[in-house]
Order: sequence, then C-alpha cells, then structure tokens
Amino acid sequence: MSALTSESRFVDSFETRIADIDSVDIDKLHALSMSVAWPHRREDWQFLRDFGQGIAAIDEIGRILGSAMWFPYGRQFATIGMVITSPRLQANGAGQWLMGHALDQVAGRNLGLNATRAARRLYMSLNFVREASVFQCHGEAISPPDVELPPGAAIRAVEADDLEAIAALDALAFGADRTLLLARLLANSKGVVLIRAGRIEAFSLCRRFGRGHVIGPVVASNDADAIAVVHPHAVEHAGAFLRLDTREKGGIFADFLSRCGLPIYDIVTTMSRGDPWLPVPGRRGMHEPKTYALVSHTLG
Repeated sequence: MSALTSESRFVDSFETRIADIDSVDIDKLHALSMSVAWPHRREDWQFLRDFGQGIAAIDEIGRILGSAMWFPYGRQFATIGMVITSPRLQANGAGQWLMGHALDQVAGRNLGLNATRAARRLYMSLNFVREASVFQCHGEAISPPDVELPPGAAIRAVEADDLEAIAALDALAFGADRTLLLARLLANSKGVVLIRAGRIEAFSLCRRFGRGHVIGPVVASNDADAIAVVHPHAVEHAGAFLRLDTREKGGIFADFLSRCGLPIYDIVTTMSRGDPWLPVPGRRGMHEPKTYALVSHTLG
C-alpha cells in the first residue's frame, strides 16, 4: 500500500484515518467547509452526500480534517469535488492522500473537476490537465431590462414531464447522461424551458445554495436562448444574492450577466484526466447545445 492510499497517517501526533463520508456528522462537514470559507450550507452537503460518494479524514479525537467526493455519471465518467483539507493539514500532503483514495474508487473512468487556484498544483501532480476557465459570477441581483424572445421561441416553467427532454439536451452538452442528477435537481429547483417548434431547445434551473440562490445548469445552443431562460430567474431574485458559474468569458451572455448585477468574483480551472472532458473549441456545431452555466463546481 502506498503512502497515497494508506488507511491512516499521523498529523500533529494524532492518528488520522479515512472514513466513509456518510458516517460523518453533517455539522462537522459544514464546519470543515466553513473553515476554508466555502459557502455550502448543511442542506448543500446533504444533497451532495445523497447523490455522490466520498471519504473524510478523521483524527482520533473525532475532528474532521478533510474530505473528497466523487460523482459517477455512468461507467465512463465521473466528477471529483469537495476536496477540502483543513488549514492544519494543507502543508502535510493531506490533499494527495485524500485524492489517492478517491482516485482508487473511480479507477478506469475519465475524470473532470474544477480546481481552485490553491488546488491546481495538486491536481497537476496527479496528471490532470487544464481545459478551460470557469467564471464564478455572483452578487446582489439587479432586475434586467425586458428581453425579446428569440424568433419562433416561447418559454414556460419546467414541468416534471420535461425530465427526459432536458436530460437528452444536457447529455449532448455535458457529454454524459445526468438524468439521475437532473431528477434530484428538479425536485429542489424552479426551472424555465425554451420551446421552438414543439421541442425543448434550452433550459435553466435555479435552486437554493450557499448565500442565496444559484442558476444552473443552463443549456442552450446560442446566447439569445440562454439569456431567455436565465432572465426570469434574475427578475425573480432581484435584490437578493444570486450566483451563476459559466465558461463564457465574453460576448452577449457575459454582458447580460453583468447587467444582472453578477460580476466575476472568482475564477476556477476545469481540468480532466483521461479523455478530454469539454469539446474542442471551434468544433462545436452552430446548433449544438452547450453548457452555459454549471450545476456547481463540484457537479460540473
């Protein structure tokens, strides 16, 4: 057994062991994310535990010193996230130790993650490669001006019966089937779909998260359609904290986010190990759907 996958190690003279994340008190996980200034509520942690799998580092007096989670989408792909080490552990190789255990659990899959600046070097050491930037846009939302719907389009609230159609659209944009995740999100979100010629061609979901609400995912084939399905959420949450994570650095959609009071607050890096995660820039067809907003950094 290598040092990366040993079941325990000593930190500050205390033996620290790996445990299933489901066995850990949710309040302790919440305290861990708060210790590194991440915004997750207890409810956000519970959503992730219900959907994914993970591990935690626990010392012999019961303190939670780190975590790592993974979220399989079928047998070929998984995202990795919630890789947190407490400030006490960050200089002791704990990130590599936790990641070693996580990588064992997803062996054989292509992997994707979104890395903070602090974690980028860790992932590069584990053979993840950079693909793109994700712009975390958030702030107190401003009600944007009315926008005209794109030609031939209509919008309405998402319905439970839309799951199959939005999952198919999302799979084309994301590159893997996320039906199970989308079903869970629908139960906790308000959504908007854009319909053209009787077919759903764009959608957005918005749910409680962190300091307020987050819009994501958003899937559309062009900026105008993406704006049409995001606009109702910006209007509804005007005056409140709102967040959207996007890979759109410029253009009409990015300008629209600025007008909604959602400037870029932080930038993380999309990375992959194995096959590339994202489509090669310039090779996406003009009418093919793409992901305008992530579900979250963790879930992609």
